Amino acid sequence: MFGLGLATRIYIAVEAIDMRKGFEGLHGLVRDRLGQDPLSGHLFLFTNKTKTRLKALVWDGSGLWVCAKRLEKGRFRWPETEGAHSVTMRAEELAMLVNGLDLKQTKPRAWYRKSA
Repeated sequence: MFGLGLATRIYIAVEAIDMRKGFEGLHGLVRDRLGQDPLSGHLFLFTNKTKTRLKALVWDGSGLWVCAKRLEKGRFRWPETEGAHSVTMRAEELAMLVNGLDLKQTKPRAWYRKSA
């Protein structure tokens, strides 16, 4: 199993992808479209056009993991941005996104230190 350490960054691909992609397809998207190293140990998250499915790609030091989730009802509240291919988020935000919470309706407390 893989874990998310403090140094692990989480990259969310903004554009929808074809969910038939596997290890090689997602590896190529991370490298070519996001401009990141798929073997860096960071987590990369992708969704389909309807935002009912997601896939995660992560390197654990010995191999690549591809994990998928399909919602039976509703849609993921995917972050939106103009001009960028990806956005980064904290592990807490990832947990909220995967569990169906809307990140736009959440607000960090004033004393909370922002991530780099």
